[in-house]
Amino acid sequence: MREGFDWIEQYYGEGRHRTHFYNTIFPAPAASFPILLFLVLVSDYVGYDFSFGLTEKLEEYVVGVDSAWLHCRVGAAVLMWFAFIATWKYSLRALLSYTAWIQEGRGQISMKTRIWAGLLTLMCGRSPMTFSYQGCLPRLPVPTVHDTMKRYLLSVRPLYDDEEYSKVEKMAHEFEHDVGKRLQKYLLLKSWWSTNYVSDWWEEYVYLRGRSPIMINSNFYGVDAILKPQTHLQAARAANVVHCMIEFKRQIETEEMQPRTVNKHIPLCSMQYRRLFNTTRIPGIEVDQLVHINESHHIVVYHKGRYYKIHIHNQGRYLQACELEVMLQEILDSEEEPAEGEEHLAALTAGYRTPWAEARKDFFGKGFNKTSLDAIEKSAFVLVLDDEAQDMDNLDDFGRSMLHGNGCNRWFDKSFTLVVTSNARIGFNAEHSWADAPIMGHLWEYVISNDFMVGYLDDGHTKGVCEYQPPYPMKLQWEMSEDCLKVIQGSRSVAEKLICDVDLHLVTHDAYGKGLMKSAKLSPDAYLQMALQLAYFRERGRSCLTYEACSVRLYRDGRTETIRSCSLESVAFAKAMCNPEASKEEKQRALKAATARHTATCRQAMTGDGVDRHLFSLYVVARYLEVDSPLLNEALGEPWRLSTSQTPTNQTDFDMSKYPDLMSAGGGFGPVTEDGYGVSYIIAGENVVFFHISSKKSCDETDSKRFGERITKAMKDMSELFM
Repeated sequence: MREGFDWIEQYYGEGRHRTHFYNTIFPAPAASFPILLFLVLVSDYVGYDFSFGLTEKLEEYVVGVDSAWLHCRVGAAVLMWFAFIATWKYSLRALLSYTAWIQEGRGQISMKTRIWAGLLTLMCGRSPMTFSYQGCLPRLPVPTVHDTMKRYLLSVRPLYDDEEYSKVEKMAHEFEHDVGKRLQKYLLLKSWWSTNYVSDWWEEYVYLRGRSPIMINSNFYGVDAILKPQTHLQAARAANVVHCMIEFKRQIETEEMQPRTVNKHIPLCSMQYRRLFNTTRIPGIEVDQLVHINESHHIVVYHKGRYYKIHIHNQGRYLQACELEVMLQEILDSEEEPAEGEEHLAALTAGYRTPWAEARKDFFGKGFNKTSLDAIEKSAFVLVLDDEAQDMDNLDDFGRSMLHGNGCNRWFDKSFTLVVTSNARIGFNAEHSWADAPIMGHLWEYVISNDFMVGYLDDGHTKGVCEYQPPYPMKLQWEMSEDCLKVIQGSRSVAEKLICDVDLHLVTHDAYGKGLMKSAKLSPDAYLQMALQLAYFRERGRSCLTYEACSVRLYRDGRTETIRSCSLESVAFAKAMCNPEASKEEKQRALKAATARHTATCRQAMTGDGVDRHLFSLYVVARYLEVDSPLLNEALGEPWRLSTSQTPTNQTDFDMSKYPDLMSAGGGFGPVTEDGYGVSYIIAGENVVFFHISSKKSCDETDSKRFGERITKAMKDMSELFM
C-alpha cells in the first residue's frame, strides 16, 4: 500500500501523521492516486476526457497561471480521488451493516450472503493497520421501542407469575405508546450525530459516576497460564513479561498490530486498544475522568511498600529484557525503607471515590507528592513485585491476590496493574471503565505465548546481553501530613472490610471441555450457560435474571450488550433435569431447545438488537428530560443475581491447541449484587473449563464453593445425556 508514494511520506513526515493519512484514505491504497493521475493525463493526451468535464470546469478558474494545464489535471485527479475514496469507504460501511450472516447456521448459507461475502472480500482493503477500519465501521443501530418491549417481556416471563407478569405487560404497553415514543425521538437524534448512541453514556454513568470503591466492585483480574514458569527468578520473569508488554504497546502505537476480525474479513472495532497503556482513572468529586497520554516512556514499580520509576525507553530505543532485569533486581535488592504512609498509599484507589478526589486535591497538588503521583498516573502501567508466592495448586488464593491483594498493593486506578509473585507467577488487576475484558485478554494471551517463545537461559535469567548499564531506578518521594495519613487509613479500613466480605472460589473442571459440547452439536457458550442455569435452579429452586456480557464491536465504538440467559426454554430444561420421571431423550430435547434459544438471543445482542443498552439509553434520556417511567424503573431496578462472562481465547496468531498448557486459567470479577453470584469462565482447550465464582460472605443464601459444586454436578449430569 505504501510503495511508490514517497512524496506523501515527505509531506506528512514519519509516525502519526503518515499513519493518520493512510487510515483516512483506507480502504483505498495510496498507490491509487498516481494511477488515477496517470489515467487523467493519458486520457487527455489521446483526446478523451476521463474526468467527465471536471478538468474543463477547473480551466475556467485557472487562467494565466504557469503550468495551468498540469494544475487542472492534477486538481481533477485529486477531486476524483477523494470521491473515489468516499465511495469505497461508504460502500464498505454498507456491506459491514449486513448482519444476516450471523443468523445463518453452518451449511445454511444463502446465496445473498455468499454474494455479500464475495463483495466484502474484494472491498475490505489490503494491509490494514490497527485502526484502519474505524472510519468504515457502521454505527450501532437503535432498535424500535416495539421490538425492545417484545424482547424484554419475553425475557422476564419466566421470572414472574401470571399476576406480576400482567402488571409488567401493562406497563410495557403504556410505555411503548406514550413515553417511549418521546424518548425514542431524542435517542434517534443522538444516534445521528454520535458515533455510538450508548457507549459514552455507558462509560460515564455505569463507571465514572460511581462513587463506590472500584476494587472488587468494578475491577477484574486474570491469572497465569497452567504451565509452570520456565524460570523461578522473579526479576527475570517480570523483565520478560514487561518487555512483551512494551512490544505490544509499540505495535499499537505504530499500528502494526492487525485489527481483530471475524471470519478473517469482518473487522471488529479497535477503539478500546487506544487506552490499554498510558491511561489512568482520575478521581473526581462527582464524576471521575479517564486520562490518556499519547506517550509514556516509563513504568512504576511497587515493592515492599516502595514506589520506583524506571525508564523503559532510553538512548532512542526500548530497553531489552536483560536490561530490565538488572533494574528490577536492583529494586528487589534495595533495603530502602518506605516513607511514612507510602506502603498504604494505594488504599486511596481502593476506597470511596469522593474522599480520594478530595485528598488528591488537598495533599497531592504540589511538591514531592505531585511529582510522584504524576509519575504513577502518567506511567505506561504499574508493576507490582509481590513478596508472596502463588501457585496454581491454590487457585482461590491466587485469584484473591489478583482481585484485591491486601487493598494497598495494587494501584486500582491504572488501566491495569501487572503482578509478579515471588515465585515468578504472573497475574493482573484491570480497571474496567476504559475497556472490556477481551482487550486485556488479548494482551494477556500475547504476553504468555511470547514469554514462552522467547524463553530464558538455563540458569533462569533473561536472554540477551546488556549493551550499556541501564539507568538506576528512581525512588519516588512522598511527604504525608497527619491529615493525609488519616484519609489513607480511612480508605484502608474500607478496603479491608470489602476484602473480608469476598467469597471467591475457582473450579477446575477437567472431566471434559468443549470437545464433548461440539460433538453434541451444541454451542459451548450456550452449553455452559445452561449448566449455570441448572446449578442456580437446583440451589434456589427457581431461576433468576441472568446477565452475560456480549461484545458489540462489529459497530464503531461498540462495547457490550447483555445476553439475558434465563429464558422459558432454560427454565424448562432445568425443570426437566430435576424431574426424575423425565426421560433422557426429553432432557436432550430440552437442552437443545434452551441452547438454541440462547444462541439466537446472543446473535440478536451482537447485532444491536439487545434489550438492556436500549433501555439504559432511554432511561438516561428520561433523566435528562425529568420524565418518570414505571417501566424503566422496573426494568433497570431488577437485580442480576447471576452475572456471568466468558473470557475469550485464541485472539493471537499463536496456535494454543499445540500448547494447551499455555492457556491462561482466565480471570474473574466480584459479585454484582448482595445476594447473587458473579461467574466468569474460560474454555481452556478441548478438555478443561475454569470457573471463577464470587459472592459475599455476609449473605447467608450464597456460598461460592457450594455453587462451584453445583456447577460441577450440572456439568456431569449434562454430559451423561450424550454418553
